[in-house]
Amino acid sequence: MSHYLGRLACLRCAAAYADPSVELLGRGCPACERDGVPANVLPEYAIPATGVLPVSQGEPGLFRHRSLLPLDPATPAVSLGEGDTPLVSLPRTAERLGLAAVHVKDETRNPTWSYKDRLASVALTKAVELGAPAVVVASTGNHGAAVAAYAARAGVRCVVLTVASVPDTMKTLMQVYGADVVALKQPPDRWRLMRQLVEERGWLPMSGHAAPPVGSIGYGVDGYKTISYEIVAELGRVPDFVVVPVAYADGLAGIWRGFADLVALGVADRMPKLVAAEPFGPLAGALAAGAEVAGPVPITPSVAFSIASPFGTYQGLAALRATGGRAVGVPDDDRILDAQRRLGREAGLYLEASSVTTLLALEELVAEGAVPPGATTVLIGSSTGLKDVGATAGTLRPVPVVEPTPAALDRALQA
Repeated sequence: MSHYLGRLACLRCAAAYADPSVELLGRGCPACERDGVPANVLPEYAIPATGVLPVSQGEPGLFRHRSLLPLDPATPAVSLGEGDTPLVSLPRTAERLGLAAVHVKDETRNPTWSYKDRLASVALTKAVELGAPAVVVASTGNHGAAVAAYAARAGVRCVVLTVASVPDTMKTLMQVYGADVVALKQPPDRWRLMRQLVEERGWLPMSGHAAPPVGSIGYGVDGYKTISYEIVAELGRVPDFVVVPVAYADGLAGIWRGFADLVALGVADRMPKLVAAEPFGPLAGALAAGAEVAGPVPITPSVAFSIASPFGTYQGLAALRATGGRAVGVPDDDRILDAQRRLGREAGLYLEASSVTTLLALEELVAEGAVPPGATTVLIGSSTGLKDVGATAGTLRPVPVVEPTPAALDRALQA
């Protein structure tokens, strides 16, 4: 049984739209767009208070939660075994920060090594359900790689619109899965082209194409709900804080919606405080000003390129406000790369630069006294550092070549 009502609704004004409203996906609510407050349209559900998280037997990966996803029960899952990622305890980090517990939800264990696989698996299943002739995505890496992989799995054509500055590893991942990848000179050019492809050719957008942005295709956003289900199942309770790396806040919004599902079901009695880690602070600025539009703010090139946006989104602000959360700006490349190495030493985890902004955000909140000592915190490790090894390698000393003697080894280690 599906709890999906078969319609989408604007997150801001609650206007309802029939499924499929393909022309609104990635563009958002037309009425709110005219108001100057772009807002995403997301799936609606009727969730009964059963006290139990429903699980569909025999479904792969995250599709065991199919009844809480915006899918027809008869549509075969497009799955590569995503989800069920471990919640890794960081006792040394918790001790250093004086906290009861710190965990990383290690999304690097997904098939393309990022949490974008959750979005892509659900969105491509929907693409098959809708009979989309092709899918198109604007991406600087993780999103495009995930969509390309799941499009290959589904046998659907995929076109990725990226920018030339994306690391070669990211371009290789997109291409090896069979996607047609092209680079445009300016990021907004990707969105203009995508909208034309959606409107003129009927291609299904896997990411947003509004400017200012609203977020990605609502079907895919709800793939992230499963992160919340897994956190509570693994931890045995709702954590006090969940820190998420954020650009257009698809992951943040999905995680918020997942915890809201658990409250509606009666599985949880509260929501955690959600924290957005962002390089340049558009969400933080909007929260401070009480604004509905986040950004634009000035930006510079960032090692956290996956989330280095001058804009936030309405869905990001809604998630933070609904949970009494915070947004923390983390703009310094040196600090980000230092945190990446520190997490490697403390926990044996190698996360992408964008992911380790969550650790810096947590450290800043602890220093402010905003996170009490008894708090349990979960950091979302959204992607692996292997996506941009070059950035990390530039901060490490060269590996010395030594003679095969203990004395030579000692000299090298002391250098």
